[in-house]
Amino acid sequence: MLLYNSQVSGNCYKVRLLLAHLDVKYERQELSVADRSNRPDILGGLNPALRVPTLVLDDGRSLGESGAIIWFFGEGTRFVPDDPYERAQVLQWMFFEQYDHEPAIAVVRFWLAYSGRPREEFADRLDERLAAGYRALDGMERHLDGRSWLVGDGMTLADIALYAYTHVAAEGGFELDRYPAIVAWLERVASEPGHVAIDA
Repeated sequence: MLLYNSQVSGNCYKVRLLLAHLDVKYERQELSVADRSNRPDILGGLNPALRVPTLVLDDGRSLGESGAIIWFFGEGTRFVPDDPYERAQVLQWMFFEQYDHEPAIAVVRFWLAYSGRPREEFADRLDERLAAGYRALDGMERHLDGRSWLVGDGMTLADIALYAYTHVAAEGGFELDRYPAIVAWLERVASEPGHVAIDA
């Protein structure tokens, strides 16, 4: 099994983190998050969006989008609840991550830490994306206050999906110390057996 990966990408990290928890073996091929000029040649027949992560299964079938990949591997494990309502809640948080959280926090992190371009290029959009990121973090903080996990009594795909970019949000200038429930949750996720760091 082959994972087309970018080491700094939180979307790729979600997949690596789940596969580590499940002790699934795979190979990686690294692609740049900044230089995407070779994506059509490498991913053209595998993922219509030409994005990483893209996974090629042992039988040659491919799968793109981090949420789809972790759902594929999470089915039948402790990371996807049996209860239909809790399963829907996991999906709710995964959709929240892709629609509200990632487009703000991951984008600002990329602009400031990995794009290699001056901050001034993003000045007209930065405040709006920072505000959107803080709104997403505010929502997480409210929900996690008094809870250990996003859904139910244990770590699920919802936690894996949202941990990926939340734990590196400071690279985009987001101040996590104002969110005690999120900070405690981040520590909880990182202390789970099988955890691997984003740079592992």
